[in-house]
Amino acid sequence: MRGVSLKNLGAVFLFGSFSLLVAASGCSSQAGIGESCETKGATTTEGVDGAVCESDAAGKPVCLKLCAVQTDCASNEACNGVSGGSLHACQPK
Repeated sequence: MRGVSLKNLGAVFLFGSFSLLVAASGCSSQAGIGESCETKGATTTEGVDGAVCESDAAGKPVCLKLCAVQTDCASNEACNGVSGGSLHACQPK
């Protein structure tokens, strides 16, 4: 049986850490506005700018557009607060 090199252990640790970071992020670079996400209230600078993970009307977590005032949202959306913080997002009326 061959020994495991420190280089290989480092690569495994780095990959595992990166995978955990991606899984824990809210609206990752792979999720756009309206797509599913993992952690409600989470935002990330690595993904879609201006998005937050929040439950939709069915209770499913999705990425929603951040807003400050009602005019930031479409006419069929309301700028409401999101779970666990002071952020607001455009949510379907």
